[in-house]
Amino acid sequence: MAKGILLVDDAAFMRMMLKDILVKNGYEVLGEAENGLKAIEKYKELNPELVIMDITMPEMDGIDAVKEIKKINAGAAVIMCSAMGQQAMVIEAIQSGAKDFIVKPFQADRILEAVKKVIG
Repeated sequence: MAKGILLVDDAAFMRMMLKDILVKNGYEVLGEAENGLKAIEKYKELNPELVIMDITMPEMDGIDAVKEIKKINAGAAVIMCSAMGQQAMVIEAIQSGAKDFIVKPFQADRILEAVKKVIG
């Protein structure tokens, strides 16, 4: 059975790369959003099993979006993405409810390992 995932990143090519890796490995990408505000709207609309979200985005960052998504569903599964050198933000994201994080540039095996760990 396919697992529904929502991808959130302000860079379209990053969403495309993630989608490509996930779809090739049997996961279903339900939707995409380019910032935290849109991510919350899409989360309510799609009710995905997992959200993979960038930390640094315009309008609303990933940390604030995780907090809002957790208000909607306390059990929401979120994996954060960050660039190298954003350790403080990663820690804040985990404290805000993210289950795991992956570092850019993405490595397919690390993405799949994080997804399997969080949703199987």
